[in-house]
Amino acid sequence: MQYFLWKGISILAYSAQQIYSYFSPCFGISFIPLRLIWKFMDAMYESGPPPKLPNIMEPGPNELTDGSSNTEPSSASLAHSIDRPESFQGDGETVGTKGLIKKHEFVKIITGALYTLGYGRIGASLENASGISLESAELSLLKQQVMEGKWNDSLKTLHTVGLVDENMVKSASLLILEQQFLELLKENKTEDAVRLLKDDIEPLSDPDRIDALRVTPPGNCNEDDISILKMRRRFVEKLLESLPVTVAIPERRLEHLVEMALDVQRDACLYHNMMLDTDDMSLYLDHKCERDQIPYTTKQVLKEHKGEVWFLQFSHNGKYLASSSSDKSAIIWEVKGGQISSKHRLNQHDSPVLRTSWSPDDNQLLTCGMNETVRRWDVESGQCLHVYQKPGIGMISCGWLPDGKYIVCGMTNGSICLWEVGGAECQSWACKELTANVSEMVTIGDQFICICTDSNILLLNRHTNVWSTAIDEVPVITSFSVSEDNKFLLVNLMNEEIHLWDIEKDPRMVATFKGYKRCRFIIRSCLGGVQQAFVASGSEDSQVYIWHRTTGTLLGTLPGHTRTVNCVGWNPKNPHMLASGSDDRTIRIWGLE
Repeated sequence: MQYFLWKGISILAYSAQQIYSYFSPCFGISFIPLRLIWKFMDAMYESGPPPKLPNIMEPGPNELTDGSSNTEPSSASLAHSIDRPESFQGDGETVGTKGLIKKHEFVKIITGALYTLGYGRIGASLENASGISLESAELSLLKQQVMEGKWNDSLKTLHTVGLVDENMVKSASLLILEQQFLELLKENKTEDAVRLLKDDIEPLSDPDRIDALRVTPPGNCNEDDISILKMRRRFVEKLLESLPVTVAIPERRLEHLVEMALDVQRDACLYHNMMLDTDDMSLYLDHKCERDQIPYTTKQVLKEHKGEVWFLQFSHNGKYLASSSSDKSAIIWEVKGGQISSKHRLNQHDSPVLRTSWSPDDNQLLTCGMNETVRRWDVESGQCLHVYQKPGIGMISCGWLPDGKYIVCGMTNGSICLWEVGGAECQSWACKELTANVSEMVTIGDQFICICTDSNILLLNRHTNVWSTAIDEVPVITSFSVSEDNKFLLVNLMNEEIHLWDIEKDPRMVATFKGYKRCRFIIRSCLGGVQQAFVASGSEDSQVYIWHRTTGTLLGTLPGHTRTVNCVGWNPKNPHMLASGSDDRTIRIWGLE
């Protein structure tokens, strides 16, 4: 039994070494040795490794029938040969060929992982064998004192754990005192709690924090159904998180590093487009998807439109597709079992339909006629519920506010108008800098992002009525779209480039995509795939272009249309479904081979 335990740990450790050798390049490291594991294993067997047991699969001398001698290594000897690595890479203070990993940090992280996985005895053996403790004796004492409720002692010990910054000591002391305060309240020792608050907590804390503690009800402290022991365990975790890493190593650090390695490999994989329920990334192999994860193959050709297809948009739930056309119609398509069929044809516009917009709950759809009206439709019945219009002014863009109670429209006079869904006009805004119609517009929270000049995308805060420049481009902007998380804008330009902008804080351009053709028409692009890792765009050369979002690499072009591809749409719930609309009056649905 002892032999098999030792053998199992040996092979497990060797496998761990191989895993690290695979993923360590993501951190700039080519090799991570595990010599320390061999050390603590030797400590477990001071008399040396256990004797090798005979291998029942190994042929004996009398079993060789071809007259040859048994000079090849047996399976048992091969297994024994991998028990230990042949060499140790790194100097005395670091490990790895590049010397980037501090040995004592590496050992501590492995030790912490062993404890987290429930292998406490092995973790302790590693500490003893390496002479490197996971935490200092002072920190262990501090944790013990907190768990035992020895608050005064814990405050004294806090000064010995290695905190060099007095502000850190003050902050950690305040946490301990607050925990003591909450426990006093839980035990209905109100007078003691009030005295502690006044004498010890107030001198260290700010007024808002004091006020929050004062309103904590006695006997419950929001933890009425939790035992004191559980409260203290949670508090120890909170306290350790507040300490610098030089004092307390973050919990589950090794897991975090491995997850980061997987994320790096996935992000670097040009074709990673696996659906969540089939994503089988393994620690055993470097991750690499094949080209067949990208929707390159035409699965359907939809021919219901009688004119050029100008706009496409899947619903948020991925169950519908809306298209608009120069034939003065919009069509609601239904997605079922990977196939798309026409559900309703919306024919009441008097001019070509420029675009559509899904309500937040996908139960309603807006359609915008060119220089005309905006209509609101019921998706289930296909009935027109309301018409939004202003005498003498046409509309060229539309959208919903996130609550679904208001719609917003871009007007031909350069203004933006807000309506209640029921039809009451609420407010309108005009920008003095307008040099173009509000041809493109999206809503992000209480802000509107729109094209109002040839080379600027402006942002309007509807509560402050303040306009500001969100993006300033040199070439003329032709169209843009927003990412699902509202953090990125994808901007198509007249110079045949597409720019990706990070707009979460200070706007900055993070990627450029080139190759598609644009000379005369408005071409639209979109983000899509798993975690929106890809960029797709139409093109005037009758093809669909797909790039990798992070690297900007052109992954391929999709032939099939016979005229300009105006627009594309990626199903947000099915990363393997892409739609494209063309001047050839068709919509192509692309999928996997």
